[in-house]
Amino acid sequence: MKRNIIVAAAFFSLATIPSFAQIKLPPILTKKTNTGTITEAEAGQGIKEALLNGVTTAVLNLNKTDGFFGSAIYKMLLPPDAVKVEKTLRKIGMGAQVDKAILAINRGAEDAVAFAKPIFIDAIKEMTLKDALNIVRGPNNAATNYFKEKTKEKLILAFTPSVQSSLEKVNATKYYGDIVNAYNKLPTTLNKVNPDLTAYVVGKTVDALFDQVAKEEANIRANPLARTSDILKKVFGTK
Repeated sequence: MKRNIIVAAAFFSLATIPSFAQIKLPPILTKKTNTGTITEAEAGQGIKEALLNGVTTAVLNLNKTDGFFGSAIYKMLLPPDAVKVEKTLRKIGMGAQVDKAILAINRGAEDAVAFAKPIFIDAIKEMTLKDALNIVRGPNNAATNYFKEKTKEKLILAFTPSVQSSLEKVNATKYYGDIVNAYNKLPTTLNKVNPDLTAYVVGKTVDALFDQVAKEEANIRANPLARTSDILKKVFGTK
């Protein structure tokens, strides 16, 4: 899978160059000994294109069947305050209902994460040349941190209604509400559990998305790969 997120390793050499009016790529980045120069505007365009490609990959990794449910890392179980609910209901023969709720929760997250892409795209469009060069000069998670600063609150706001809608669409709200209400009605239940899933799923979905972005950034910094357009080939060099 192509991994073009954020800033490729080619750009790390730029951090030591004092002037960005004309950026000369070092020969080690290509097979040629002389690569010529690129303008900082072209460099900024290349960074944005790499960001867009990488963000798309990060979203698509989660916005698919089993993007959450089939993942050992991102699969959501019941909220922490419902762990006792799960144990109790499984003991009394309601394990199938619990499993349906867990599956539906993950399907809801997989569906909702699609709403992240336009928010990330807006953040990329708003990126200034200074922002792009700061990412180049910054730490290995500079691009991820940029996205967190620019998009986290917007993602939470956008995900809340979309997660709610997605959970309802796949019956997660119903399944989870059913098992929680069944638990709350047991005579042995002293502390009632809140059947509201939305905030929990939103938080876990946002965390998973940024984790994917961070992995894409780390990979591209370490392994500059395919050049998918003329500007990327010019900016990042050809293999």
